[in-house]
Amino acid sequence: MEGERAIHRFSEDLETVRTAVLNMGGLVEEQFERATRALSDADSELGLQVAHDDSKVNKMEVSIDGECSRLLATPGATASDLRLILAIIKTITDLERIGDEAKKMGMLAAGLAAVERPSTNYRDLRNLARHVKEMIHGALDAFARLDDKEALEVVKSDDIVDEEYETIYRQAITFMMEDPRTIKRVMDITWIARSLERIGDHAKNICEYVIFMVYGEDIRHTGIENIEAAIAQANRKQEPSSD
Repeated sequence: MEGERAIHRFSEDLETVRTAVLNMGGLVEEQFERATRALSDADSELGLQVAHDDSKVNKMEVSIDGECSRLLATPGATASDLRLILAIIKTITDLERIGDEAKKMGMLAAGLAAVERPSTNYRDLRNLARHVKEMIHGALDAFARLDDKEALEVVKSDDIVDEEYETIYRQAITFMMEDPRTIKRVMDITWIARSLERIGDHAKNICEYVIFMVYGEDIRHTGIENIEAAIAQANRKQEPSSD
């Protein structure tokens, strides 16, 4: 009876930690949206507020990490429980780094608010931010529902983000060569684009952890075709025998 109570308590604690991760993800998602809004609306105050609020994300990471360490020391945890805990530890690290990049974006947006805006009003940058926002939302949704299919779609979409970043980077070099007076502004835009590209990488990482939780397959540093093959193989292993 005591063992059953311990297992039940462990399951409740693990679910509480999963919920805390989702709360942390929601805060990070909000930080990102505010950072992009600070850029599009030329709102320096909002940009600085995003940077200031980064400490909240850091505190959540420390708290969740402490709970995970305690759960890892609990005897009797199953292999799937341990996979979930390890994936959570990695996930909160990536969420914290997304928060760091959002902080950088907020500070840069605050500076750009006082600078003359280009005629495009940062259109390419806003398009990149929209795709990255979809990646963050998809990653958190995949984590919440342990949805390997959505996780795989987010992983695939990272290529689009990389391509858009490269386009912005090449354009930035051209602008600076044509008009050296724009160097400071264009460099700040490039740094924001770089932050967006890194955030996309972190969202991709979270989705790779989701696939690890579902199948026990480590698909990091693996091409899309190999990831799909690994998932297909894992699915075949899980299919009931016809014997």
